[in-house]
Amino acid sequence: MILEIPTILLGAILAIQVAFAIVWILTRRKVNPEEAARPVVEELRSAERRSEEALERELAKGRVDGSRQSRELREEVGQRIDALRDATDKSARDMRTEVSEQLEKFRTSLSEMSQTQEKRLEKVRETLDLKVKELQESNEQKFDAMRMGTGEQLEKFRTNLSEISQSQDKRLEKVRETLDVKVKELQESNAQKLDEMRKTVDEKLHGALEKRLGESFKQVSERLEVVHKGLGEMQSLANGVGDLKRLMSNVKTRGTWGEMQLGSLLENFLAPDQFASNVETLPGSGERVEFAIQLPGQDSHRGPVWLPVDAKFPQEDYQRLLEAEESGDALALEQARRGLERAVRISAKDIARKYVNPPHTTDFAILFVPVESLYAELLRRPGLANSIQQELKVTLSGPTTFSALLNSLQMGFRTLAIQKRTSEVWEVLGAVKSEFHKFGGVLDKVQKKLHEANNVMEDAKKRSRVMQRKLKDVEALPERRAGELLGVEEPAVVDAEPEAPKKERAVAGTLW
Repeated sequence: MILEIPTILLGAILAIQVAFAIVWILTRRKVNPEEAARPVVEELRSAERRSEEALERELAKGRVDGSRQSRELREEVGQRIDALRDATDKSARDMRTEVSEQLEKFRTSLSEMSQTQEKRLEKVRETLDLKVKELQESNEQKFDAMRMGTGEQLEKFRTNLSEISQSQDKRLEKVRETLDVKVKELQESNAQKLDEMRKTVDEKLHGALEKRLGESFKQVSERLEVVHKGLGEMQSLANGVGDLKRLMSNVKTRGTWGEMQLGSLLENFLAPDQFASNVETLPGSGERVEFAIQLPGQDSHRGPVWLPVDAKFPQEDYQRLLEAEESGDALALEQARRGLERAVRISAKDIARKYVNPPHTTDFAILFVPVESLYAELLRRPGLANSIQQELKVTLSGPTTFSALLNSLQMGFRTLAIQKRTSEVWEVLGAVKSEFHKFGGVLDKVQKKLHEANNVMEDAKKRSRVMQRKLKDVEALPERRAGELLGVEEPAVVDAEPEAPKKERAVAGTLW
């Protein structure tokens, strides 16, 4: 089989070469294809016959060589199997011999060990019997002594308890007698005091009732007298109205009344430190405004900033306006309105000239009109309020609008205070943030230490578990023997029976 492949390849190569030669000849010469192909075909046939013959020879030779090699291989395998069988038999015999010897030795050793263990167990059994017998005798002696001691203590306790009970009965009887006497005396004393209190209460109630009735009749009489006086005063009310009209016609009185109303509004809406009266708006000028509102945010070097407020009441011009409206004279009404406008402009110029002095004051002032109807009349004049405000920097205000203005100012003051406090709060929060960063660092350190401690504990637990696994097969000693070996004192054992006398003595002491 090994020689067949080269022979076939050789024949194939020869056939390919012949085919190439034929193709080359056909391409080089122009001859009849049949004539040109005939010698080639003959050559191929002869090459095929030679190849078949060579192939048969090689096959025959390969069969001979294969049979020879297989025979040699069978002989060699048989020899090796025989040798292996002999070696295996020898090893098995040796192993059986060695195993028999080892089993014999083990049997002998096991027999000796069994005899030794039986002797040791016999000695241990004898020792345990002796120790158990001694322990039983010792326990019986201790129990006998304990029973005797307990019986004596119980007898003593019964005697003491009987004596204590008799003594307690005697003392309780004495206490009962004493309590009866004290309760009887207390009842008599309470009855006597209740009689005295009843008499005192009756006397006080009688006196108070007479006094209240007298005061009530007196108040009724006074009220009736006041009613009579009120009726008389109602009759003189018309005269009072006339007096009030004459009073309001006085310029000084009108100014005082306007100042009082303005001061009342300021007191109702602002704190005492937020406004002042008779303020000199320009230091050294001698001109003092009736009231001025202190604005927040002042400069510590220049002093506070004031908002001047002055009350004006042109009574004569307003009275002429009212009379013209009642008479229905249109010309007189227009003249009265112009006169009122002229008076208000003069007052506004006076306020702007005297009291508006920046930076000590604001760049505007407030002209307070104490009557709402007068303020409404001024607002009805076309362009009056706007021209005064733009040209003279003076703002007209009535009682209602001034109240709203004061309320707005108060809200502004509160907003500024809140903003100031907000900056302080932000500073505090900044400090807290800085400290909180430090606190975070401390917490990180604590967490790190805790993590390290946890790792140490885990390591200790692992070591403990390893030690427990290693000691699992070790037999544990009795607690007393372990305490003696390790130097640990055995906890004291308290008998349950001796506790009974203590509890009974405690109960007796409580009753005592």
